[in-house]
Amino acid sequence: MAEMKDAMRAKDSNKLEALRAVKSAILLAQTDASGRDGLSEDEELKLLQRLVKQRKESAAIYKEQGREDLAQPELDQAAVIEGFLPEQMSEEEIEAEVEKIITQTGASGMQDMGKVMGVASKELAGRADGKTISTIVRKKLA
Repeated sequence: MAEMKDAMRAKDSNKLEALRAVKSAILLAQTDASGRDGLSEDEELKLLQRLVKQRKESAAIYKEQGREDLAQPELDQAAVIEGFLPEQMSEEEIEAEVEKIITQTGASGMQDMGKVMGVASKELAGRADGKTISTIVRKKLA
């Protein structure tokens, strides 16, 4: 809420719109989770990651269609939302973690991808994108 007030005072419409989207998504998720005490931290992180992913996908579509004027606000909003996420890992860091997980689980080929992905998704939750993890696991198990 404090961030929203600051954005209103600064008349930063992109930031304000992104923060309103976050607030709306959290409120919707809390009402969906009726009977429970709010959202867990993991659920909030997944929600924020989903919002960032949606913004980036929209921006990519706008760029394909030559609409830079629409793509830039989406990227700006994604950057605002990313500010609430933990720092993302680099590909090299993800590769190192995936190699450790492959060694721990004893995975030897593509048939073990599900096992590796399950562990990797839990360990790297909030710090790495699922698509990136999947690509690296596929490359290492191939």
